[in-house]
Amino acid sequence: MEFSSKLIEKAVNEIAQLPGIGKRSALRLVLHLLKQPKEQTSFLSQALLQMREEIKYCKNCHNISDNTICEICANRNRDHQVVCVVEDIRDVLAIENTGQFRGIYHVLGGKISPIDGVGPSQLKIPTLVEKVKNGHIVEVIFALSSTMEGDTTNFYIYKQIVNSGVTMSTIARGIAVGDELEYADEVTLGRSILHRVPFEKSFKNN
Repeated sequence: MEFSSKLIEKAVNEIAQLPGIGKRSALRLVLHLLKQPKEQTSFLSQALLQMREEIKYCKNCHNISDNTICEICANRNRDHQVVCVVEDIRDVLAIENTGQFRGIYHVLGGKISPIDGVGPSQLKIPTLVEKVKNGHIVEVIFALSSTMEGDTTNFYIYKQIVNSGVTMSTIARGIAVGDELEYADEVTLGRSILHRVPFEKSFKNN
């Protein structure tokens, strides 16, 4: 793709690094921004800079937050004895949109994937194990995507806390095997949370 302006080319190349954005889509976005008032571009750049500089991670669940403790963990009306284990904030948003879960979350920040060089030590697994061993948790719900990496991560955590006496369950397989949680429709995901099954049953039947 040839550009008549090095400034346009630089902007396109930067935007094209975003997931799912090719150079043609990036060019459309850049040309759109050029048509907008300069203030609009300033608002966008300021919002992005402020996000990068001020965003925090909840010290309890590792969810992205504006404060040290996220709104979910700070909510006394939530059931703090039930923890739903998810990969990242996209899964938190997906489950929250169902309106069917009133516990709290634990965001791992990824899944075990040796191919991608991601091991257990790079995830927020130790703090989850610590929560369980402290005795404040009565149920851990595994809500990772039903992929090989998700199942591997679930089983690794299971082995870490199996002797703790805590109830372990997994979302029902209303979510198709291999599907990412964030793409599931709200009704299916909500039913999967409500009709969760004992975790031991999920892998013994495989």
